[in-house]
Amino acid sequence: MSYQHSYAHSISDPAAFWAEQAAHLAWHRKPALTLQDNADGTHRWFADGRLNSCYLALDHQIEQGRGEQLALIYDSPVTGVQQTYTYNQLRDEVARLAGLLRQLGVNKGDGVIIYMPMVPQAAMAMLACARIGAVHSVVFGGFAANELALRIDDARPTLLLTASCGLEFDRVIAYKPLVDRALQLARHQPRNVLVLQRPQAHAEMLPGRDLDWQAALAGAEPVAPVELDAGDPLYIMYTSGTTGKPKGIVRENGGNAVALCYA
Repeated sequence: MSYQHSYAHSISDPAAFWAEQAAHLAWHRKPALTLQDNADGTHRWFADGRLNSCYLALDHQIEQGRGEQLALIYDSPVTGVQQTYTYNQLRDEVARLAGLLRQLGVNKGDGVIIYMPMVPQAAMAMLACARIGAVHSVVFGGFAANELALRIDDARPTLLLTASCGLEFDRVIAYKPLVDRALQLARHQPRNVLVLQRPQAHAEMLPGRDLDWQAALAGAEPVAPVELDAGDPLYIMYTSGTTGKPKGIVRENGGNAVALCYA
């Protein structure tokens, strides 16, 4: 089917078009409704469907026989570090991290801020949130403390995940002082800050609030993915804030999964 044909179909009959794409997903409960018109003039996609985005990304792939195929390749031109994870390995890492989040009091619907560099643990954090139904928001690592504080106050996270530093080609950017300053500015305070210590910089930890990522993970038990409504939020992405206060855009599980399936 050509792009032109697909595009025309999506415009002429969007409900039918996206119903066809949704049929390719491994739903826990397949939706009978594709596009629901609400009385207030809004719409809802796949209202009666149930699924889990982390299950689709990892567990389902393993069930289809792809467990030993590569799921994630990390190749840093800055540090020279190269790491690979199969679907089995990535699922195990994510399931254990999800267990740690739950152990730290993160439940379905709770917010989690991810303020990290582009390391494998950042992807694991997003998937771990999706696994238990937590709503993650990725904030660009190295953002100014005030900008991070604005997003903390809006998302009201139960937990903040960060690293000791991020790396650019000619410098090390310490993240933890930015996080500490942001939490001084923010009205909302997450229960804990989980810190991934990197060899390029050591983060000073605040007793009682800050936790070492690897030490905390060592005692965590893996958890299974939970069933979620298609309309349950998956993540919040904030606008840049260049024309005013950053605005959070909520992406739902069902619509996001179907869109990725089509892509």
